[in-house]
Amino acid sequence: MLGSTLVVIPTYEERENIGPMIEDVLRHAPDADLLVVDDDSPDRTWALVEERAAADPRLHLIRRRDQRGLGTAYVTGFRFALERGYHTVVGMDADFSHDPREIPRLVAATEQFDLVQGSRYIGGVRVLDWPLRRLVLSTWANFYARLVTGLPLRDITSGYRCYRREVLEAIDLGGIRSNGYVFLIEMSFKAWCRGFSLGEVPIVFQERREGQSKISKSIIWESIWVVFKLRLLKILGRL
Repeated sequence: MLGSTLVVIPTYEERENIGPMIEDVLRHAPDADLLVVDDDSPDRTWALVEERAAADPRLHLIRRRDQRGLGTAYVTGFRFALERGYHTVVGMDADFSHDPREIPRLVAATEQFDLVQGSRYIGGVRVLDWPLRRLVLSTWANFYARLVTGLPLRDITSGYRCYRREVLEAIDLGGIRSNGYVFLIEMSFKAWCRGFSLGEVPIVFQERREGQSKISKSIIWESIWVVFKLRLLKILGRL
């Protein structure tokens, strides 16, 4: 039976995390289905998901052999959700930096907001086990993005979020150009420009359990440029 919520998790070399993550998502969000969008991981993350999906109708896999990147992975997941009639879509990481127990709270908040983001910076700094350099980078990125875009959010770069179906239908997913973490800002900005309401709920963010972070210098530079470009397009009336 099709649930009303789809959880989308993009993966690339997350074999050590994905098994426990699947179990926790399906346990803590019993009314949701789960889609893993894997970029043909060399560690065969996709094979583990494929095996489990064969035994559980709530679990789905899309293995992408010709594309790579967070943004296009999410777009693939969003299209899957729209085609199959899901009402809400949760996006989250595979590495346990996002606690699956928060999924029902994010979904419930969509009764008040069209796009809900889990915030690390409401009521103080809610981040565990980060080195100071990483915390400074995240704080600066949020300050810069708020200053340039004007988005009314404390944690603009949060990757733990829930969309109402109407938001995804209103945004031209084929027109999304960013592919790194700035994709998340682009989605929020375009939703806001279309008059959708944005909200935040406090979450605790924890450093990944296993594996390596996917943040690179090229992703950081893409974020700086795309945020400025989004603001310019809004001024020109092209969003």
